[in-house]
Amino acid sequence: MIKVGIVGGTGYTGVELLRLLAQHPEVSVDIITSRSEEGIGVSELYPNLRGHYDRLAFSAPNAERLGACDAVFFATPHGVAHALAGELLAHGTRVIDLSADFRIADAKEWARWYGQPHGAPELLEEAVYGLPEVNRETILQARLVAVPGCYPTAVQLGLLPLLENGLIDVEHIIADCKSGVTGAGRGAKVPSLLAEASESMKAYGASGHRHLPEIRQGLVRAAHGPIGLTFVPHLAPMIRGIHATLYGCLTANADDLQTLYEKRFADEPAVDVMPAGSHPETRSVKGANLCRLAVHRPEDGDTVVVLSVIDNLVKGASGQAIQNLNLMFGFDEMLGMKAPALLP
Repeated sequence: MIKVGIVGGTGYTGVELLRLLAQHPEVSVDIITSRSEEGIGVSELYPNLRGHYDRLAFSAPNAERLGACDAVFFATPHGVAHALAGELLAHGTRVIDLSADFRIADAKEWARWYGQPHGAPELLEEAVYGLPEVNRETILQARLVAVPGCYPTAVQLGLLPLLENGLIDVEHIIADCKSGVTGAGRGAKVPSLLAEASESMKAYGASGHRHLPEIRQGLVRAAHGPIGLTFVPHLAPMIRGIHATLYGCLTANADDLQTLYEKRFADEPAVDVMPAGSHPETRSVKGANLCRLAVHRPEDGDTVVVLSVIDNLVKGASGQAIQNLNLMFGFDEMLGMKAPALLP
């Protein structure tokens, strides 16, 4: 049994960590922090967790207490992990960061997109990008893991087989993505109100979104060279889920794309390649640490269309964080996350 801490436990990714870890037989949540909710019981703020964390209350961040944990999750806004990660690593605690603080390898690029200097550039070289389907062996020994963003997870998993095999024009890749409202976080914002988001859909960040450099970084690694990417996210009238429709132009012989995808992900427990002709739905992965993929070649032409769906709070955040934890501590990769998705 290992002891873990959660920094910033009042947001959607924090409560999702608690929900999933309540089913984990090898993990005990020892501390959860929140300055705004200090002293309030976890099950008081989140009644769905009654009976699971009745003795656990939110407390102010304390480096000594957090440093006594085997691992600490950061479910915080960007910039917070910069200040604490180094100190926890010095205590021998392994850090799993769900924010964007260590996802982008270039500190100047991070600063350009997040509007502030990077707070811990000395840790970037050590940080491991936590996409198990790409970096599993490195994650096993990692002390600091940067959990990928939700859009980057769906897009990268959908395009990996094509880029790794040099099958598409790398200069003209299109990622048309839709996200549920929880992707905007739990804070009170007018665009997230029911009357604003329900029965409507809109694009945002079309001229540049913070996930763009992270997606580009991953695709460049897969393609072993520069890529051109158009990424347009949309807000969809649903609570959870991401649907990514990915387009590429084939430049090489690709007789059996279905088999290509099935072979690439045959040993990946968190990726499900659907049968030929399928159209995966976001509800099919709700609550599950799973990415479902389908690949299409309309009219056998040069265009390939990949459909990728995930739950933005699970495989797009907290579930993937626990998947990394399991790898880091030698547990079964999907331990605590083998329940099927919720339906309806």
